[in-house]
Amino acid sequence: MFSKEEAQKIKKEFWTAFGKSFPNKWILYNTKVKDFSFKFFADNKKAEVSLDIEMKDEIFRNAYFEKIWSLEDILKDFIGEFYKEEHFHLENGKVISKIWVELYDVSIFNKNTWPKIFEFFVEKMNGFEEFYWEYEDFIKDV
Repeated sequence: MFSKEEAQKIKKEFWTAFGKSFPNKWILYNTKVKDFSFKFFADNKKAEVSLDIEMKDEIFRNAYFEKIWSLEDILKDFIGEFYKEEHFHLENGKVISKIWVELYDVSIFNKNTWPKIFEFFVEKMNGFEEFYWEYEDFIKDV
């Protein structure tokens, strides 16, 4: 087990190593749609790449989710099998819509799994971004 300070240091090392290994300019929050973003996540059990639709207005959040959902089979061609949840509850109680892919049996605290996580991040985020650029006009037309 790591102290809080040690865990923060390792997390910082992880994200720095990822950025240096893959200095891509990712879309992430720069989708030109407020509260519609792509995210990386890693903890002591898994890694995740996601599309988070976080609009407070449920009607808009639902409309964007439905747009992506209508392209489900196409999205699978870009990222493979994925999870989706229209009403995903965050730990802070906020409800978002979320589409994501996961990689298990890796840990941000195990440097031996970092290359596997990094490759997963790059492959899946590239897929999400290619999908988004290809269908951006359709997705934004809400």
